[in-house]
Amino acid sequence: MPGPFDAPDPRAVPVRLPRPSRLDAPLEAPHPKMAEALETLGLRTVGDLLMHLPRERRVARQIAELQPGEQANVLVEVRSIRSRPVRRRGMKPLVEATVADQTGVMKVVFFNQPWLERRYRPGTRLALYGKYDGRNSFKVSTHSETTDVGAAVEGVAHYPASEGITSTQIAELVRAHRDAIADVIEPLPARLRAAERLPDRQAALADMHFGGGEGGRRRLAFDELLATQLLFARRRARHAAIEAPALDGPRTLTERWLREALPFAPTGDQAAAMDEIEADLARPRPMQRLLMGEVGSGKTVVALFALLRAVEHGMQGALMAPTETLAEQHFATLQRLLGGEVVPAALLTGSTAAARRADILGKLASGELSLVVGTHALIEPAVVFDRLAVAVIDEQHRFGVRQRTALDGKGPGDLVPHVLHMTATPIPRTMRLLEFGDLDHTAIHELPGGRKPIQTFVASTDRERARAYERIREELRAGRQAFVVCPLVEESEQLQARAATAEYERLKATELADFDVVLLHGQMRPKAKQEAMQEFAAGGADVLVATSVIEVGIDVPNATVMLVENAERYGISQLHQLRGRIGRGGHASVCILFGPKESPRLRALAEHSDGFRLAEIDLELRREGELVGTRQSGYGEFAVARLPEDEPLLERARARAAAILEADPDLLAPEHALLADALRERYGAAELDLPIPA
Repeated sequence: MPGPFDAPDPRAVPVRLPRPSRLDAPLEAPHPKMAEALETLGLRTVGDLLMHLPRERRVARQIAELQPGEQANVLVEVRSIRSRPVRRRGMKPLVEATVADQTGVMKVVFFNQPWLERRYRPGTRLALYGKYDGRNSFKVSTHSETTDVGAAVEGVAHYPASEGITSTQIAELVRAHRDAIADVIEPLPARLRAAERLPDRQAALADMHFGGGEGGRRRLAFDELLATQLLFARRRARHAAIEAPALDGPRTLTERWLREALPFAPTGDQAAAMDEIEADLARPRPMQRLLMGEVGSGKTVVALFALLRAVEHGMQGALMAPTETLAEQHFATLQRLLGGEVVPAALLTGSTAAARRADILGKLASGELSLVVGTHALIEPAVVFDRLAVAVIDEQHRFGVRQRTALDGKGPGDLVPHVLHMTATPIPRTMRLLEFGDLDHTAIHELPGGRKPIQTFVASTDRERARAYERIREELRAGRQAFVVCPLVEESEQLQARAATAEYERLKATELADFDVVLLHGQMRPKAKQEAMQEFAAGGADVLVATSVIEVGIDVPNATVMLVENAERYGISQLHQLRGRIGRGGHASVCILFGPKESPRLRALAEHSDGFRLAEIDLELRREGELVGTRQSGYGEFAVARLPEDEPLLERARARAAAILEADPDLLAPEHALLADALRERYGAAELDLPIPA
């Protein structure tokens, strides 16, 4: 049963709002197949149905405007209708009707629905969607009765459907329960609605289902966006009330490291990021900052600076990565970047041997170990820090919310550690306002000097594939190295490992038979993975055939070619990360994406190298997943809001959320009672930490 802010998180502990019986009434279906389809769509009650909003509204065309082969929506009146037998055995009779609008007359055909002859009597107005075949005949895909006088201009609603129920049938159910909209609770204060010129929620729902939709859509989108901004503001305020160690002493170790041990001078963006982080760490309020930047922009150097600020205050630092491979790479990178500085550090993952693990745990608990790099193993209850002051979480979007917050309990005494979140995926402004609304942000745009742009091509034909392998061989003969990334068959590391192994064997026997080829995937034993990477990094192998395990963290300046099989199976950000494994030396590099040229994702990669622009395109194309709660996959939480188009509305919601909580931090005022209840139902009482009124 959805709350005033749509469907709640099923794992939350909801606070039920008092509901009129019409919204709580079970949704009845005329036959079992439709009932099963409604269950699949999550439509169990009348309230669920009313919150199942149209995906789009198709503007109606006039009969005289239709072109042969055109898929179109038309609004017509039935002039005559009859059923016609079909000669093929087992086929139900066709139903043919003559329909008209003010511009013309045409024949329409309904397949396998003989009962429509009795239902659509002459004079019935219909909304039809189908294909005009050019012979004054229209083959119907979906259909429904309509009385909407504005539908010709505004369009007809089309609902997300499922096998067993059509958009037309859902529309019929909505019409049958239209009166129940009057029982929907209004959560927003009247003054806020007036200030934002928003209709009430009942009118908004009616508009979405039966009207033009845009006025109602704006109101319901505002509800969704306001809910997320109130949640983030509550999180931020709650975190601000907690104390962290104030690392406000002078730079001693860090200054010496920057001046003498670091093998290169930081870029301007890196230096600015270090200054921002240093200011955060000096305060007793825990840092919550997102460090994002271009592929190869040097975020790890900035992270190490933050960790060393903890060390020079006699505290500890931890870096947590989502995979063992990435953790191993980070540990090797940190050791290289430390240069001659002697800082006790260790690597802790699920594969760490028992004796070594016990030694690391003992030294972390005693404070003898200053730095630790690891996976989620770092947040296990057995891992106890003596005085953890700074935690860096890399590729933070791969960790669940509970995993990321578990580090808070690892701080010294009643203090929590400062946390620096890192992502190699540039985050567009809209996402920063949404998914990371409770974090401060630092962006690194500047790349180290000497980098050359990477050329990117999409290869679709056999001829293009042959040329791609020839280009690889040309680079290898010139003493360079290459990556071959195997397809993401599905979300299974085991299946992807099999695909990589098969491609590895094929390439050794065919296109790359004259070169040294090694294999790397996530299912290999840690020692085997390490040996493969070391061999490739040292130049002992010409080609590394790998899965997307190489997406982040690998730095081989001599690698100048990347070939990605079935590239259309990857997202834009993942492809951009993969591409970032080349172009790290002084040689020109090329990335070849095997996949369809019509793919908008692949076209974006071929046309753009700026990760921030690609992130914007990704946001426009993706729009699915969840922003808050424990699922971390994007934007599907929003049934109505359209991002980034609705960014101005998001700004309004953000400002309103700040004003509401400034005047009433715990939402205890009578005018906010229903708003607080709606938020509890959406996110759960524990997530919001709102007091329950007496």
